[in-house]
Amino acid sequence: MTWAVLVPIILMGILKIVVSSLPNNTVGWLIGKFELHSKLNEENVCVTVAGKTLEGADKAQVIHDFNEATFVERYPVFPGYEQAYLHPENGGNPLVIDTKGRKKTVRLFVYIYDNHVNVVKQYKKKVVAYKLLSDSLQKTSSVSNRDLA
Repeated sequence: MTWAVLVPIILMGILKIVVSSLPNNTVGWLIGKFELHSKLNEENVCVTVAGKTLEGADKAQVIHDFNEATFVERYPVFPGYEQAYLHPENGGNPLVIDTKGRKKTVRLFVYIYDNHVNVVKQYKKKVVAYKLLSDSLQKTSSVSNRDLA
C-alpha cells in the first residue's frame, strides 16, 4: 500500500522539477504553438490592399506595425457566423496578409477602425477573430486607403 502512494509522489516530484526547469527555447516554442497574435516574418508574407500588393518599405512598415500592435481581446466566432466576421458590413477594404506558417497557410484580414483594429485569422476551415490596438497601423492605413480611393 505504501508503494502505491510513494511511487506516484516521486513521479509527480520529478515531473514538477522537469517542467519548471525547461530551457528558454523550449518554453518559447510551447508559447508560440498556442499564441493567437503571432509575429510575422517579412520573407513569408504577402500584403495586399484593395487588390494591390504592397512591396518594399510600405510592406515592411505594415508588418512592423502589425507585430508591435497590442492584443486586447478575442471575439467568439460561432459556427455559421464566420462570413459576418470575414466580410463585415462597415469594414471597408481590409489589409489581407497571406503568410505561410510552420505547416499551414494563414490568411489574416485586418479591418482598421478609428479606435481599434479587428483581425480575422483564417486557416484551414477555422476562423478566429480578435481585437488589437495600434495607433501607427491606423495612421498608416488611413493614408494608404485615401491614396487608393
